[in-house]
Amino acid sequence: MPISDVSSDLIVEVGAVTFPIHKFPLVSRSGKIRKLLLEAKDSKVSRINLPSVPGGSEAFELAAKFCYGVNIEITLSNVAMLRCAAHYLEMTEEFSEKNLEYRTEIYIKEMVISNISNSISVLHHCETLLPIAEEINLVSRIINGIASNACKEQLTSGLSKLEQNFAAKPITNIEPETPSDWWGKALAKLNLDFFQRVLSAVKSKGLKQDMISKILINYAHNSLQGIIVKDPQLIKGSILDSELQKKQRVIIEAIVGLLPTQSRKSSVPMAFLSSLLKTAIIGSASTACIADLERRMGLQLDQAILEDILIPANSHGNNHHSLYDTETILRIFSIFLNLDEDEEEENSRDESEMVYDFDSPRSPKQSSILKVSKLLDNYLAEIALDPNLMPSKFIALAELLPDHARIMNDGLYRAVDIFLKVHLNMKDSERYRLCKTIDCQKLSHEACSHAAQNERLPVQMAVQVLYFEQIRLRNAMNGGHNQLFFGSTNTQFPQRSSSGAGSGAISPRDNYASVRRENRELKLEVARMRMRLTDLEKDHVSMKQELIRSNPANKMLKSLAKKLSKLNALFRIRDVKPIGSRANSEARFLFQKRRRHSVS
Repeated sequence: MPISDVSSDLIVEVGAVTFPIHKFPLVSRSGKIRKLLLEAKDSKVSRINLPSVPGGSEAFELAAKFCYGVNIEITLSNVAMLRCAAHYLEMTEEFSEKNLEYRTEIYIKEMVISNISNSISVLHHCETLLPIAEEINLVSRIINGIASNACKEQLTSGLSKLEQNFAAKPITNIEPETPSDWWGKALAKLNLDFFQRVLSAVKSKGLKQDMISKILINYAHNSLQGIIVKDPQLIKGSILDSELQKKQRVIIEAIVGLLPTQSRKSSVPMAFLSSLLKTAIIGSASTACIADLERRMGLQLDQAILEDILIPANSHGNNHHSLYDTETILRIFSIFLNLDEDEEEENSRDESEMVYDFDSPRSPKQSSILKVSKLLDNYLAEIALDPNLMPSKFIALAELLPDHARIMNDGLYRAVDIFLKVHLNMKDSERYRLCKTIDCQKLSHEACSHAAQNERLPVQMAVQVLYFEQIRLRNAMNGGHNQLFFGSTNTQFPQRSSSGAGSGAISPRDNYASVRRENRELKLEVARMRMRLTDLEKDHVSMKQELIRSNPANKMLKSLAKKLSKLNALFRIRDVKPIGSRANSEARFLFQKRRRHSVS
């Protein structure tokens, strides 16, 4: 290189590049070069090797030009490299005034530390300058500067919004740059280690959790894009597979560790938590990481939609596996149902201080659990289409919610009907247990009509549906005096009429005509049911006679025949009469519904 007509007297090797230079300009400013020449045995040494110059040949060339007095331009892209090279070459004030180290430090203080975007840009260049960038505390100083400036920016933004709110004429058509814009674009290019350190610093300085959530979402989108293994079985066993899964797992676990504090009102979107959980399961993340995500989703389950909980199951090479991971969803719903007990233990507040009653439909807790019940019913209807789903797993989810979680059972009935239609080979015991989860008193008139004619349901349930519909009709004919028979309010179980209007909007004559029409419809349903029972009874009698020949001690068939005989006798009625008083036979249910408890 030499910038002189005098021939060079020293050759410096930096990697694969050689620089012919003069000794005096470098010795006058670089302590490293001076020591190497003094320590050399040969006083006329003409070649030295510098294999570890930070920034390589590019950095040394700029440093050498500076030694020759050339005015080099310090920029955001080279300041970190020059600062580390100045430290390596010992270009300090001890050897020359306003040396390269001094010049770079002035630039860092004035142009880098004071600006967040510049700091992130320089920090990104430090990734290739380790460990010297750490030794001179350049990395830690930049990270602390980012954290301090971010919190100042947050405070300034809050004050400006406050001024606009109280201003006589608020400023319009001015949209200041939001933190999510510049944080997302700038921090996404950092490596995982630097990103973790920056996020930890801004959290300790008090940056808002919603801003931290936006930063994490943007970083996850950029860092995981292109490396997510959607189906590990496609490339199982390859080196690429193990490397991708390892990188994916490390990023997921780091992001989960940086999430804001777990809370029911967390700023982390449910869709983002769901995506993290799906990726964590596919990437075989640690048990602690998956458990953390499951708890976060359980805390915010009332904010979820169906897509958030449709988690694919790991196949492990099995072609007959179920499509969805129901065990994970069972744990998430159980976490949500156990929240109230955990809160009572933590808060230890008196019941007199509670503003809302949990069982009230207007209670925040009850409102949340009603949302979750609808979500679960939709989920059950979706997974019911999976022919490989085991009935025991479906029943476990159907039995999960407590009785007060559902005002109406139409959604659950729809899911059960779909499951029965897809799984035709279910055991009778499993079919009966599944149908027990449906509370027939909470079925709408349309659902009751469908259930009464549904051949997939057990006969006991169909009879129970007709029984409750008959009681409901008799209560309506009596003017609603026995409306509390079902333990519900008018808002939960309104009186239905063919016109769709409320009972207070029609005259008594019209109301009576509507009741008579419904009475006729019910009579037809009872007649159809009677015919079905008669056919079933004949079939079972013939089956009994055939099986008794081979097994005379078949007690189960005898018991079933007796029950069917009683059911047939029950429906040998000619007309449905309004009740003037409550009969003893109506004071109890034909088939007592087994009490189900919530998972605790």
